[in-house]
Amino acid sequence: MCRFLAYSGVPVFLEDLVAAPCHSLIHQSLHATEAKTGTNGDGFGVGWYGDRPEPGQYREVRPAWSDENLLSIARQVRSHLFFAHVRAATGTATTRANCHPFAHGRHLFMHNGQIGGYGLIRRRLEALIPDSLYSARVGTTDSEALFLLTLARIESGLAPGAALASALGDALDLMRQSGTQEPLRCAAAIADGDTIHAVRWSSDSRPPSLYLCDRGESVVVASEPVDASRDCWQALPCNTLVSIRTGAVALTPFDVGLERVA
Repeated sequence: MCRFLAYSGVPVFLEDLVAAPCHSLIHQSLHATEAKTGTNGDGFGVGWYGDRPEPGQYREVRPAWSDENLLSIARQVRSHLFFAHVRAATGTATTRANCHPFAHGRHLFMHNGQIGGYGLIRRRLEALIPDSLYSARVGTTDSEALFLLTLARIESGLAPGAALASALGDALDLMRQSGTQEPLRCAAAIADGDTIHAVRWSSDSRPPSLYLCDRGESVVVASEPVDASRDCWQALPCNTLVSIRTGAVALTPFDVGLERVA
């Protein structure tokens, strides 16, 4: 399982969350405490919004703990909204194209979890991506496929949370048709430069960990708390969507069965 964090609020340096805290994301790349494996060394990435509508992005296949360029970028880049992710691969290659976060247009997306039996449904899942977005498919992960399917639903008029639910619903349908007994587990975040939508959901009772820390002027969603202020960090309930915009935080139920569209 991967580890990630998403930040929204007053502009801060990426370093303040990615590198500096006692359980920063770089620390989690070696010492995760709420994942199947404590090591997340199959690449990393950061994506941030600045003065342009499209986000900046830096991804690399080296482990986060050994990349001096990440430390340099994190010390210099300040942003009001950014994503960071460290990867533990689950069956797809360790390449830059497979590192999160993924970017397309003004959107960023990252994911922690699994589509059970992905190898059995990959071709049919990819076939659901419309031609207008399929050319943006440069990697091989289930995460990128979910991102492009979600974007297609957003372009059709769905809200981001409903769009992600629809994409997950299509994947779940294909899993059931293939006969796999493995679960679909998802902690994911999508942003457009103004708003972050993050989800904690699973088809079984074991969704990936996801926490929320709301300090008013800033909000962080992360796989694990990054600092020792445990009174701030609250585990998101299972099957929950959290939407964050300029300090306003809203939690709503997230139900794949109810949100899906044909």
